[in-house]
Amino acid sequence: MQQYTETCYKLSKTITRDYSTSFSLGIHMLDRSYHPAIYAIYGFVRLADEIVDTFHGHDKSALLEKFKAETDAALRDRVSTNTVLHAFQDVVHRYAIERELIDAFLHSMEMDLQPVRYDQNLYHEYIYGSAEVVGLMCLRVFCAGDEQAYQSLREPARRLGAAFQKVNFLRDIRSDFDERGRVYFPGVDFSRFDNAAKQQIETDIEADFTAALPGIHALPKGARLGVMVAYIYYRALFRKIRLLPAQRIRQERIRVPNTQKFLLLIQTWLRHRFKLV
Repeated sequence: MQQYTETCYKLSKTITRDYSTSFSLGIHMLDRSYHPAIYAIYGFVRLADEIVDTFHGHDKSALLEKFKAETDAALRDRVSTNTVLHAFQDVVHRYAIERELIDAFLHSMEMDLQPVRYDQNLYHEYIYGSAEVVGLMCLRVFCAGDEQAYQSLREPARRLGAAFQKVNFLRDIRSDFDERGRVYFPGVDFSRFDNAAKQQIETDIEADFTAALPGIHALPKGARLGVMVAYIYYRALFRKIRLLPAQRIRQERIRVPNTQKFLLLIQTWLRHRFKLV
């Protein structure tokens, strides 16, 4: 069983590296003791997200229901033949990740199955389940049973997850609308998305970034640099988006090239090394 579990963790690592350069870079800068658990969390989140976003031509609702049932069984039985879920359940039990966080995430995935007209309440509900709870799962790993530290860092972790997700929404606003019929921002008509609407969203994102930063500085030492790398990367992406007009955002997906990601990684490491961040 130990060999099987270790293999499942390795497969989650492969999924992470294949799907996300930026997330992989951030994990690489964490203390090695955190790596398996964070890879496992990413694998779980990625698999559910793929079901609702890319399994076109298949019954996504049925597949997600099956995934939810398999998740329930894995958490109950502490074993699964689904390698991603086996690694994930091991992390859930090892770090006492609350079931409420898992259920909230799966609920947000369900929301993506049907077109939703998002008002403020649904918007916050979706962001909590799709992004904030993922940050809280990772925080459980970083705090490693220190309940006081976890509670003190909950709000910054939520705000960081929200900032990342909202930047993703802006970056992907065209593909979300064209391919999936989604516009997450409340009151925003994609066909009339203009600079005023974009600026209002950006002000909200900036507030999340600002609220999250003190929490990063207060993380356990082994987690601080990896999370800061992700923060700096998303800040760079956000900066590029802010400099462009709404019309440009409507037409293309804005990216940070891999060369720039690696440069940001080196700069962040140096600033961290010399205590400049």
